[in-house]
Amino acid sequence: MLASPSPEALIGPIAALTSTMRVGSGGVMLPHYSPLKVAETFSMLSGLFPGRIDLGIGRAAGTDPLATFALQRDRRESQPDDFPQQLAELLGYLEDSLPADHPFAHVAKLPGKPEAPEVWLLGSSAQSAVWAGELGLPYVFADFINSEGAHLAELYRERFTPSGRLSEPRVMVATWALCADTQREAESLATSSRMALSLLRTTGKLIRVPTIETATRFLEEPAGSLPIARRRRMTVGTQEVVRDGLNAIVSQYGAAELMIVTITHSHDARKHSYELIADALGINPQAESRMRGARIASRT
Repeated sequence: MLASPSPEALIGPIAALTSTMRVGSGGVMLPHYSPLKVAETFSMLSGLFPGRIDLGIGRAAGTDPLATFALQRDRRESQPDDFPQQLAELLGYLEDSLPADHPFAHVAKLPGKPEAPEVWLLGSSAQSAVWAGELGLPYVFADFINSEGAHLAELYRERFTPSGRLSEPRVMVATWALCADTQREAESLATSSRMALSLLRTTGKLIRVPTIETATRFLEEPAGSLPIARRRRMTVGTQEVVRDGLNAIVSQYGAAELMIVTITHSHDARKHSYELIADALGINPQAESRMRGARIASRT
């Protein structure tokens, strides 16, 4: 269901084929990684593509429990929940701000200096909003996980402390959207993600995105009639329906930027959905210079 399990592997090729578009991770789940390794990778990307690389950082596992365990280097016990310390270490590497007495203060010689990625904190909870605000980081709220999060975006603004990273709070909202030429076609294409999310909710397992035929049969069965999940929002329909829905979400969160998550079985349908949405929002894909605010994000 994901664009890529390795955002850092896709960012370089995408950035190499564009010239002004910002490209980033949406995002790197830091508990799976060494902060130094993440800093080195995104420093290199920033050096290769100055001013165009974003580093979206998340705290959650981003996958099912078994895959989370498989990603661990040491499997003798569960990993500690030390995300605040990990994030502080990562920012210290990128900003050359580790205290002199820090054990790794003189270890990191980042290859992309003086360039550095713009760091965004991803989240869907009050805790992430508070951390982003207190650290003076831009904040991405996962509406596709929790569509009742507008008050958490406001909490972020209330707790925001200006920093060398950011002088004013900046919010991006990430949400589900799927657009097609007709409402009926859009609803049909959405059955793939509805089935996948229903199974994820009831079994905790990720599956390959099913075909429309498979998903339609599943959703007609008693097991498929269960709600997809509490507080999940999908904006599905024609250009007009999706445009109005996305504008309403942006307004609700007071967001400066929008990230769209689109899951359906057909890759061509997904591409067409992006084209329709870009057109509905007034973005000309042939004029890249107008896309400075647009972002391509892969997700792990």
